Formats: sequence, C-alpha cells, structure tokens
Amino acid sequence: MRTAVVTGGGSGIGLAIAERLSKDGYQVAALDLNPPDTGLAPATDVCDRAQVDAALAAVRDRLGPVTILVNAAGTDGFRRFTDLTFAAWQRVIDVNLNGVFHCVQATLPDMLDAGWGRIVNISSSSAQSGQPFMTHYVAAKSAVNGLTKALALELGPHGVTVNAVPPGFIDTPMLRRAEERDQIGGTIEKHIQRTPVRRVGRPEDIAAACAFLVSEEAGYITGQILGVNGGRNT
Repeated sequence: MRTAVVTGGGSGIGLAIAERLSKDGYQVAALDLNPPDTGLAPATDVCDRAQVDAALAAVRDRLGPVTILVNAAGTDGFRRFTDLTFAAWQRVIDVNLNGVFHCVQATLPDMLDAGWGRIVNISSSSAQSGQPFMTHYVAAKSAVNGLTKALALELGPHGVTVNAVPPGFIDTPMLRRAEERDQIGGTIEKHIQRTPVRRVGRPEDIAAACAFLVSEEAGYITGQILGVNGGRNT
C-alpha cells in the first residue's frame, strides 16, 4: 500500500484531497498548521524545514516510505502593490513556493529509492490569468508551475512524475473569507455567471484530478499544468 502526504490537509482543497486518496486505498498523512482530527496528521509549518523533516520522520515510522506528495498548503493575500511590504511578500512566497521546495526535497529520497513517485503541486488559475492586488500570490503560484515543469524533466528518468493542478474558482473557506472582505471582484454568484459550466468549483473537483495524476494510469503524464476551472481559463 502506497503512502501519500498531503500538505494543507486540514481544510478546503487539501482536506478533500486527503479524504479522496484515503478512500482510494492509500495510506494518507495530512500536514497542516491546523491538522484534521482523524488519521495521521502532524501539525506542521511547511515553511520550517525542521518541522517538515520531523513530520515526515513520524510518517515514515508509522506508514513507511512516502511515494506520493500533494502540495496543497497555501495562503493568499490582497494588497495594492505600492502598499505591499516585503514582509507580506515574503510570507506568501514562503508558504506557496518555499513550502513546496521543502516538502519535495524532503520526500524525494523515498521516491528515488523506490524508482516510483508522484508529485502534484496545487498552483492557481491566477498564474494563468493574473489577478490585481495579488502580485505576491500570483508570482508564487507562477513559480510553482515553472518548478513543476523543470522537476518533471529532471525526475522523469527516475520514475517520478510531477504535475500541477491550478484550481479555478473553488468554494473553500479561503474564498468565502475573501468574498466577505469584497476582495474577489464581485460575489460568488456573479462569478458563477462568468463560468462556462455555471457553477462554483468544489474541493472534490480538485481532489478528483489529483487522484488521477497520482495513479498508475497517469504514469505517462508529467510536466503538465491541468487546469480545473470550469472553463474560465482555457
């Protein structure tokens, strides 16, 4: 039985992915600052390499080598660029980009030893379309897409695939908070009317894409950016 680690697995998209992979028969550990109550879920700040290493040591001790990694931990931010402090910029970069770096580097030895691995990075459709007042977030998620492509070329010969899923408009606690603060350019209902499939996305939609990408059947798919956005970005 393969062991999967899902970062940001305490809520929203990350939790849906962890639940889907568990349902599909994987052993799943969820890493999050506020982890879920069920399963193996060490409290972990992905920006802190020591915490990541300690969490993965606990996972290996309980579940064995980690050969599946889904990087779903993330944080957003809304601020006019001229008002953006470097500290705020750095925090968003740390979580959304450097956290991916730490987690990939820390799990990769298990995958290389096994000659098999799956890495899925959750980026953002904003990296495709841009988004005002979110320059730090868009920059980080764009870098995740680039990192995905470069890693795919480097790791493919070793049996490890690397892909990214940039979610579109997904109904998560993060989105609801942004709507309450009037930071998404209108209501969720208005955005639904701009979406070709005429509904808001669900975390389960992202989980389904991840479930395929980590499967045996997806072994010939790597370096891809699989948009799950209801047709908003094509």
